[in-house]
Amino acid sequence: MASPVIQTDNLTKRYGNGDKSVLALDHLNLNVQQGEIFGYLGPNGAGKTTTIRLLLDLIRPTEGRASVLNMDAQANSVELHKHIGFLPGELALWKNLSGQEVVNFVGKVRGGVDAAYVKQLSQRLELDLSLKVRSYSTGNRRKLGLVLALMNKPELLILDEPTSGLDPLMQQIFNELMREVRNEGRTVFLSSHVLSEVQAICDRVGILRHGDLKAVERISDLTHADFRWVTLELRDGVQLMPQLEALAGVSDVSAEDGLLKLRLTGDFDPLLRALSDTYVVDLRVQEPSLEEIFLAFYGNNQEVVA
Repeated sequence: MASPVIQTDNLTKRYGNGDKSVLALDHLNLNVQQGEIFGYLGPNGAGKTTTIRLLLDLIRPTEGRASVLNMDAQANSVELHKHIGFLPGELALWKNLSGQEVVNFVGKVRGGVDAAYVKQLSQRLELDLSLKVRSYSTGNRRKLGLVLALMNKPELLILDEPTSGLDPLMQQIFNELMREVRNEGRTVFLSSHVLSEVQAICDRVGILRHGDLKAVERISDLTHADFRWVTLELRDGVQLMPQLEALAGVSDVSAEDGLLKLRLTGDFDPLLRALSDTYVVDLRVQEPSLEEIFLAFYGNNQEVVA
């Protein structure tokens, strides 16, 4: 198997000293493989941006190390930046330059930029590069950041909240671009708290909380969690609520408009046995959304979704 594009070993970042220090990232061990879109998921303040800054050598770790494209993230950071397309969460641009002038300047510094590809990107993103940056909306500044990250077709894209400020149509265009990058064998490391975004395009996802990596799963596995939502239409539905609430694996039972909805964990058999003497008009099963799975990892914590 090829070496991981990103590999961290006990990567740790602590801000400050003594009792008032803050542990932003706690012994992160993470592998990202070539040709995958990896979603780095967590609420604001979970440590996602800290991880990205460590990978790019914008800050130094308190402990541990990171390897990117088989190079040490610290010792080889200058060389690495030639092979990485980066979109920061907070994008600072030259407001008095036009979008095209920004592209030209960054292109000269970076090299290897195809003008035809830049034109194609700007057209797909519906971005007018002739306008001054100061006239751009938040969404258009984000689009320019995407053009800058993508334009030299880097081996690795590191994107921090990339669709923030984009309308739903542009989010779909972004998804198409990311799939094209993956199809070319390049890699995307995507930090986000937008669950639908991660579910739509990522191959695997890491779930981060308070700097601690809680899980790394394939999206296909994560979305086949051990619980489902079951909606029942029964002739004697409301009367059965106490009986169903007492079943092992059943929780969150509610009644609305003559229907019973419940959360079922584990096997169906106990539920079916409980319904054996009841006339079942309809039964529908719904897989949990990624947001509900995310909540299951975190518990009912109000900071889960930013």
